[in-house]
Amino acid sequence: MVHRLRPVGHEFVRAAPVRLVFGREIAAAPERVYRALAEDVTGWTEWFGAVTLSRPLDGGAGREIRLRGGTRFRETVLVAEGPGVYAYRVDVTNAPGARALAEEWRLTPAGTGTRVRWTFAADGTAPFRLVLKAARPGLGRAFRSAVTSLDRRLAG
Repeated sequence: MVHRLRPVGHEFVRAAPVRLVFGREIAAAPERVYRALAEDVTGWTEWFGAVTLSRPLDGGAGREIRLRGGTRFRETVLVAEGPGVYAYRVDVTNAPGARALAEEWRLTPAGTGTRVRWTFAADGTAPFRLVLKAARPGLGRAFRSAVTSLDRRLAG
C-alpha cells in the first residue's frame, strides 16, 4: 500500500528520532562523487546494488527509486549544493510504518579523495523504528558496498 509521508525539511536529518550515519573515504574527488549522486540519477543502478530503478522527476527536482524486494520511493530533492551536500526526502512510499524519511550525502575533501557520509533519518511507528535500528548493520554493509562500487566506477 502506497502512502504519503510527512513533508520534512533538511533539518530533519539532524533531528529525526532515528538517525543512521555511515562514513567511508574513497579515492574519487568530491566533484565527481557529487555528479554521480545528484546529476547521474539513472546511474545509481550501476553502483548501488539495492537500487533497481532510479530516475529523475520534475526536471531533477525529484526522483523515483525502486529497491530490490519491491520498496518504492518518490522523493523531493531538498539540497543540491555541489560538491558538498545532496539531500532528499521521501514523499510517497510503500514501506509500512514510515511517517517521515530523509537522506543526506555529505562530501568532504580527504586528501585527493572524498570522505562520504550518508545519513538516513526516519520517523515512524514504534515497530518501524525498531526494525530500522535492527537493520543498521545491513544498511552499513549496503552503504560500504555501494560507495566502494561507486569509487571503482568513477576510477574506470
